[in-house]
Formats: sequence, C-alpha cells, structure tokens
Amino acid sequence: FDLFSQGSNQREGLGSGVIVSKFGHILTNHHVVARTDSITVTLNDGREFSATLVGSDKKTDIALLKIEATNLPIVRLGNSDQLSIGDWAIAIGNPFGLAGTMTVGIISATGRSGVVDADNYADFIQTDAAINPGNSGGALLNISGELIGINTAIFSRSGGYIGIGFAVPVNMAKRVMEDLLEYGQ
Repeated sequence: FDLFSQGSNQREGLGSGVIVSKFGHILTNHHVVARTDSITVTLNDGREFSATLVGSDKKTDIALLKIEATNLPIVRLGNSDQLSIGDWAIAIGNPFGLAGTMTVGIISATGRSGVVDADNYADFIQTDAAINPGNSGGALLNISGELIGINTAIFSRSGGYIGIGFAVPVNMAKRVMEDLLEYGQ
C-alpha cells in the first residue's frame, strides 16, 4: 500500500508499509513517519485510512502503525534467520509513487551493519531486487510470499537504484513490533 505522511500542512513523505495483523497493525520505517502530523494509508483496493503511530524505533528504523479496518490482506511472516545468499528476494512497494510495484532479485548478503547510520542496530539484508525512493517500509518477500524483511535503504550516488538495497530482517522487525505493542518503545 501507499503511505503518505504529512507535516505542516504539506505532503512530505511517501513510502510503503506491510499489514502484519488482522487488527490493522502495519510495519514501516521510522524514517517514513518521523516528524509527521498525520499519516494516511491507501490500500491497493483504493481504501484510505488515517493511521495512528503505535511507536517507532530509530535505531532499527522500524515503526508500527495501526488502522481501523476489516478484510485486510495480511502477509505471512517468514524466518529471516534461515536466509542464504542467492535465495530469491521480491521487493514490493511504492517507488517514486508507482503503487504496487514488484521487483525480483536475490539475497546478496546478510548481517550488514552501519547501513542507515553508524549507531544502527539492524543487521541488514542486502538485496539486488530494485529498491528506490518510496519503497521504504515495503515488503521484502521470499519465493513463498513470506515477509523476510522491511525495505529500508539503498546505496546510491544518483539517488536511484544501482543494485544495492537493504532491508531490516523480519525477525528483528517482529521483536521491535512486539516491544512497541507491549511497552510502547
């Protein structure tokens, strides 16, 4: 789905997210929703919802949102600890505002650190599946359609795809989500 964040009466951010529970919980990136006054979620079926920010963690670049909705398409969670270099990877998101875009590549590496900043906790998944601005917060899936990561960053000198993208492993995102739900941080 598309995720729009708004601050100071201007549309500021555009990103993606992943619906992970029937209760309307959505995983996305901290950097997508940071410094926002309001968040609007638009599903691929055209439904729009105001989202509330349950919590956010800058160190892992994970944020948890919630919408009030029924009949939500929910992704199955995979196990990012079982990834191998060369496994298929599918990136889904909203690059440059092009909703519902899917790209395919492989897992290029695991355990990458210092991707977002030097203090970042995530051991990122590296992929060559095309990730561009707007894909942030979107799904990185395995060949079985299970969520294995949350698309987070790219390495680029031009600002666009050059074959090196990064995702927060789903096992880490799940732990952060559980802490945000239970403790609010």
